Amino acid sequence: MSDLEASPEHDEPGFLKRLHQRLHSNPVTGLITKVVVSVVGAAVILVGVVLSGPGIPGPGFVVIILGLAILATEWTWADRLVKWAREKAREAAERARAMDPAVRRRRLLVSGLAVTAVSAAVVGYLYLYDWPAVAVEGWDRVQGLSGAVPELPGM
Repeated sequence: MSDLEASPEHDEPGFLKRLHQRLHSNPVTGLITKVVVSVVGAAVILVGVVLSGPGIPGPGFVVIILGLAILATEWTWADRLVKWAREKAREAAERARAMDPAVRRRRLLVSGLAVTAVSAAVVGYLYLYDWPAVAVEGWDRVQGLSGAVPELPGM
């Protein structure tokens, strides 16, 4: 019996519940499912942690909740954390609604300028280093490492 089946408050649609039971009916597929879900959920949480870091604009907390929701399909402890995280997200939304409109506009402006600056830097880099040539040279280097890498179309 998996951790999910022990959670009576977990509501799944019929199809997902049948799929989950079928995957866990065999010990091997059950283990593979648990490992794959755990790896994917942990990777999504890691991306969320990076996005919530200082100076990086992004929906970090939302991505962390998404990763926990993925883990909650296999682990009851993650299901409890999802409920806690949803409450914290509600509190953050209330704080954002209560924020002074001038401060909100200033934060949006600074975030927009940061995105514009990063986009301009990427475009400038690609222009300066001649994007198509750099990509083809990189592909050629990868092909030199392994004969299994196919040729680029049209080359």
